[in-house]
Amino acid sequence: MNLEQAINTLDVISVNGDQQGDVTGIYTDSREVITGSIFVAVKGNEVDGHEFVPQALKNGALAIVSESQKPADNDDQVCWVHVADTRAAAAALACAWYEHPAEGMKVVGVTGTNGKTTTAFITHSIMEQTWSRAGLLGTVQVNDGEEISTATHTTPGPIELQSILARMSANDCRGVAMEISSHALAQKRTDGLQMDAAVFTNLSQDHLDYHGNMAHYFAAKRRMFELLETQAGKKKTTAVINLDDPHGQRLVEEFKGRLHLITYGYGVHADMRIGREHQTVRGSEFVVKYKERDHLVRTPYIGRFNVYNCVAALAASVAVGVKVRDAVKALATTPQVPGRMENIGSRDGAAVFVDYAHTPDALANACAALRELKPKRLITVFGCGGDRDESKRPLMGEAVSKASDFCIITSDNPRSEKPSAIMASIEKGISGERYQKIEDRMDAIQTAVNLSEEGDIVLVAGKGHESYQEIEGKRIDFDDRRAAYKAMNLKKTIV
Repeated sequence: MNLEQAINTLDVISVNGDQQGDVTGIYTDSREVITGSIFVAVKGNEVDGHEFVPQALKNGALAIVSESQKPADNDDQVCWVHVADTRAAAAALACAWYEHPAEGMKVVGVTGTNGKTTTAFITHSIMEQTWSRAGLLGTVQVNDGEEISTATHTTPGPIELQSILARMSANDCRGVAMEISSHALAQKRTDGLQMDAAVFTNLSQDHLDYHGNMAHYFAAKRRMFELLETQAGKKKTTAVINLDDPHGQRLVEEFKGRLHLITYGYGVHADMRIGREHQTVRGSEFVVKYKERDHLVRTPYIGRFNVYNCVAALAASVAVGVKVRDAVKALATTPQVPGRMENIGSRDGAAVFVDYAHTPDALANACAALRELKPKRLITVFGCGGDRDESKRPLMGEAVSKASDFCIITSDNPRSEKPSAIMASIEKGISGERYQKIEDRMDAIQTAVNLSEEGDIVLVAGKGHESYQEIEGKRIDFDDRRAAYKAMNLKKTIV
């Protein structure tokens, strides 16, 4: 790609300098810039890329894409591209540089407060079982069709995102299932991404430290459907929406007639209607009515919230061309999602589960799912992350104390805050006296296991698949699953 072609992909205000030359790369990090590359100066939440233009020039940048006009002392031999939004510019350049890899694959994007990881994971499993090769991109892992690696972000930046998609395409993946976070949508990381289906799971309080309020949070999620509606290309697009969620209902009302819709839920008006549900410790069994036909679904996942996730994945798979019967068959053998209502094992008749639930709504759902298994007692270990939305802390305490027979408040990624202060904030929402505060997370998990008796269930919530604690700017090795194995004196390997 030459520079002139790259510039033609952008909405420019002005261009100064020589527009000739072959482009060697696109970068938003000035330290990565090489001779002949384009540096896009992105304004981040903490760092402004415009401050690093001199370093990019020193490293040999062929062009600068900026939200400011060309400085008077800038050498005209370096092309200066003035745009209104460098985030959008970075996304457009990344798509062009990697030649729009999503065009040749069936792409499912999943957004929502809870259920993104599981829904994407299940959708990927259905695709993989049906088509042999499929990509997965999300919070837990990246699967490019040949290799699996640990994910660093739920949704990476646009350049990395398009690079991963290009790798999936080169590996002959027919489909891709990916999580799309509200941060990614607000920061335009997925702009230009050509999707076939967009899934909305639900919306409840989370990330208000970033979005400010629920209206802005919802607007970020809504943006995925705006992008779906206006995206370029020839794909037949479908919006898959949870009709039981009030925000899902808003999306349906707004995009009815603008997008092809498949709704799902327990309500009579859902296109994929859930009924006749039965839960056991081994999984769920339920019926889905779709186009006047009943389909019996068996899955290894427990909990009503996972029924929603399975049906969302079923609808998304159908939207991208998988036959209903093939998707239903695949659901029966979908593997466990790491750290998502994961059954760790049992000791003396008491079962232990680890789950990622870290919002009031997710905790309530996780507890409700385990309540359906009719334990003698439910003992829940949980905490709340530091340097994040403080208002949800007492709400989490309230949700857990109402749903559990006993709960233990502990540390969960305190970051720069004192764990004791976070725990005190959680405690404000606790009702009754059936709880304990134990700052050390290992001690908290060990105490919960020691308290448990035959017929009890212990839920360790908050971290799920994470293998660390963030404490005072450092990442300390810690995995809830390993901790639970140790507490139960079990020797198992974490996958």
